[in-house]
Amino acid sequence: MIKQPAVYILASMKNGTLYTGVTSDLVKRIWEHKNDLARGFTKRYKVHNLVWYELHGNMDTAIEREKNIKEWKRAWKVKLIERENPNWNDLYNSIL
Repeated sequence: MIKQPAVYILASMKNGTLYTGVTSDLVKRIWEHKNDLARGFTKRYKVHNLVWYELHGNMDTAIEREKNIKEWKRAWKVKLIERENPNWNDLYNSIL
C-alpha cells in the first residue's frame, strides 16, 4: 500500500473499545499500535484491531474527517464499521 493520508478506527474486539486516528502511513501506524509502540489509549486498553479505514488525497481532509468522526455518537461509528466490515474482522493483513 502506498503511503497516503488515512483515517482509521481500531477496536479491542467486536463491539469493544474504539479508537479513531489519522496518519500519513497506515501500515506503519497500525503496526505501531499492534506492537504497543503507540503510547497512551490504545496500549492501555489493548485496542489493536483495524476495523475500518478511509484513504484521503491530502492530510487536511483526513484530519477534518477524523475530527468529525471523533465527535460522532458511538452508534454512528458502529454503523460505519458494520457497513463495510459486519464481522469486525481485523483488516491489517489486507493493507499489507
